[in-house]
Amino acid sequence: FKNQAFIKRFSIAKNRLYHSILKSLDSYYANSSIDAQLKRQIHCAEILFNKSLYGQSLKILRSAKKVALKHEKATSLLEISHWEKRLLEKDNYEGISNEKLNELLASDKKLLNKIDAFGELWNIKSTLFNSLYKSGKARNEAELAKFKELIENNVMERDENQMYTENIYLKNHIYSVYFYGLNNYEKSYFYLKENLALIEDRTTFFKEEPNIYISVLTNVMYLALKINKIDESKELLKKLKLIIQVDRDKVNENDSFKIFELTTSAELTLLKESGENEKGLALIPAIEEGLKKYDNKLSSMRKAFFYFSISTLYFSNNQFKPALQWINKLLNNIDIDRTQDIHCMAQLYNLIIHLELGNHDLLPYTLRSTQRYLETRNKVYKFESLFLTFVNDTLKKRKEMSDFELHTKLAEDLNGLRNDPFETPPFEYFDFSKWASDKVRLLNQAI
Repeated sequence: FKNQAFIKRFSIAKNRLYHSILKSLDSYYANSSIDAQLKRQIHCAEILFNKSLYGQSLKILRSAKKVALKHEKATSLLEISHWEKRLLEKDNYEGISNEKLNELLASDKKLLNKIDAFGELWNIKSTLFNSLYKSGKARNEAELAKFKELIENNVMERDENQMYTENIYLKNHIYSVYFYGLNNYEKSYFYLKENLALIEDRTTFFKEEPNIYISVLTNVMYLALKINKIDESKELLKKLKLIIQVDRDKVNENDSFKIFELTTSAELTLLKESGENEKGLALIPAIEEGLKKYDNKLSSMRKAFFYFSISTLYFSNNQFKPALQWINKLLNNIDIDRTQDIHCMAQLYNLIIHLELGNHDLLPYTLRSTQRYLETRNKVYKFESLFLTFVNDTLKKRKEMSDFELHTKLAEDLNGLRNDPFETPPFEYFDFSKWASDKVRLLNQAI
């Protein structure tokens, strides 16, 4: 652009170009969604109104209202209601009865109730997820009480007039998250299935957001695994892949990213849980490619999940060095405060990798670092305390028990914790109990 006149006002030129591109994109995507179509129709109605073409304005508003009602677009219906009122006012309410005015008021109140309920339900759902993502499931009575208070005071009683499709979906979503946080997988699965049925029954409402359907499918698949419905989980994965294949040409960039995030994590979980480690390892190159492609879009939590899962796949195949590399990526590159729960488990799992690699020079420092980390974040529960004690005992020069006895005791203690609902979350990241039992068998063979 050397010698071009606009260089003297480059920031102004950039700004004009930016807004020109946005206007072009606005025109290009004018019919890309129901919301976009409604906004355009309402704007057209406004233009016609300002030109005193009231009959044409009303005709467009009626057409828009049919679409908005069909797709339950509450905010668009309020805008349409605003212009309907303007049209009633133009002739000083000529021919308008008070009954008609009261009908408009009742309709507006109903819409506002739905919007208000959506705001409250969305906030509850997001508060639950925010807590789960950062701190994990309830690990004591105090944390459990917070979960229960949030739900029982805000969700239990809801006016049916507030419960249009999106709010029904949110209510089911909240309960599925709530019971998942309480380790009640059966009930969580039930509410996820309710949402799956809702989406498949009301396809018109959800068709513009395929990620919602994909997300619910992947969550049902995961919970089906947790309650030993393995065949159902595999069928859901097949269904998921078929849906993606059919709609591949329709997805936008954001959908493409979400599809990678949700389907890959779902398949990875299924392969891990069903012990198909070879298939899981074969999936890693595609995951690495996706991690590079969507690096700036993936949340810290999702990255941490992928790093941890890939590490455990290598670990299960006795490839401890790459397992260590991936867990180090999690520990060194992921924001701790955003992923406290998975970070805590990664610290403990990291100790196991070092034990397997025989890194006894590094272990004392790593153990002290892990202890400090857990203590400063008040994360030393029964499981963490028990496991840290085991690692400390294995490092003692003068051991009170043999390695076989230490691992046997650890395996027994860990199996005992499986019945404690507050102590089960660690086993979802890595099967510490199975690892301890496997070590017992190996040590027993060596004796």
